[in-house]
Amino acid sequence: MSTDRNTNRTVLALAGTLAALVLCSCSCGEPPTAATDAQGEREEQAEGAGHGDEVHLTPEAILRHGVEVAEAHEHVLVPTQRAPAQVAFNSEGIAHVGVPVHGRVAELRVRLGDEVVPGAELLIVESPELGAAQSDFLLKRSAATNALPAVELAGAAHERARALHEKNQGIALTEVLKREAEYRTAQAGLAAAQAEEEAARNRLLLLRMTGESVDRLAETRVIEPLFTVRAPIAGQVVEREVTLGELVGPEREALLVIADMAKLWVIADVPETRLGDIAVGARARVLLGSSGDHWCEGVVSFLSPSINPASRSVQVRIEPTDRHPELRPGVFAQAEIETDSAREREPELAIPEAAVQRIEGSSAVFVPVPGEAGTFARRAVRVGPAVGGLVPVLSGLVEGERYVSAGSFILKAELGKSSAEHGH
Repeated sequence: MSTDRNTNRTVLALAGTLAALVLCSCSCGEPPTAATDAQGEREEQAEGAGHGDEVHLTPEAILRHGVEVAEAHEHVLVPTQRAPAQVAFNSEGIAHVGVPVHGRVAELRVRLGDEVVPGAELLIVESPELGAAQSDFLLKRSAATNALPAVELAGAAHERARALHEKNQGIALTEVLKREAEYRTAQAGLAAAQAEEEAARNRLLLLRMTGESVDRLAETRVIEPLFTVRAPIAGQVVEREVTLGELVGPEREALLVIADMAKLWVIADVPETRLGDIAVGARARVLLGSSGDHWCEGVVSFLSPSINPASRSVQVRIEPTDRHPELRPGVFAQAEIETDSAREREPELAIPEAAVQRIEGSSAVFVPVPGEAGTFARRAVRVGPAVGGLVPVLSGLVEGERYVSAGSFILKAELGKSSAEHGH
């Protein structure tokens, strides 16, 4: 029995020794476990978090994507209302060009899209009608010229007869009266011939021959049946409904249409319920395209006195104050029109709406990193509702601080790509 007890004590002592050795090995440099690996990864991510929200662009990429940096300033935010709009031709800067004579198109000097200046040759029409009118003028002018000597001769004969009769009754009174009647008839014939000449000249002027051209025709007596159609205004040829050799005439409303593309209109449809907030002279901002990135400034110049009975809206004309390349007739747009007086509002820190990006559910802007050219860091900001293309900054930026005012969309895209690469 004593031998068995000694054996049990020995076994227990060995087990205690082994347990102590195991505990010692765990606390003195055993290989890392999975939990240890996860903790190290978190520490590495935390260590590199200072650069995770930064984007670097080369100078070429900055120029290509139009990345611009500006300083944050205070602005007076004027409330606006947005309305659908469409770009249209300015009716005061458009010309429908026709031809006043019948004839056949002999030459075409312009093509669709050409820019022209006032007086530029557009097309040349060979017109028998014009030739006939010129011939008639020359005939009437010759008749008037030939009638003048007859008047002078009849006048001289009448004067001699009257002198003889008054001096010594050397000629009968009836003869004097006869010669006076002949003189009166010659004068009437001259007046009629001159009137017909003037009528023929006026017809040429109505056919748009210049006074110089008519005088040259009278001098040279050379008939020129070619009529030159010239541009009445400066602009672009936006329509050309005529071909070489085609018969044309004054019954055609327009052979060509010329429009001054530098003076277009934007027509907005404003609901009648909101028309009272808009006045002539109010500033407007025109957004073009589905994204609204393209825009130009304008001024309200006219409010239609009538209301569209179907849509219950009023047309408001906006005249752009700058020429944007996307501004083309027929383009659909959105018009933001000021509805309040700027003098009644206090200035507040605001930046362009395009500078604010939505990243991971929060508003953010990008700011240049000091001392690192081409590097921009994401900065969380708190903003208010957009007003007239600007958003008030409630926190995150201060007056005078530099930020990316244009092209921030490419920084957001690069930041997203960088995050995706780190995720893999």
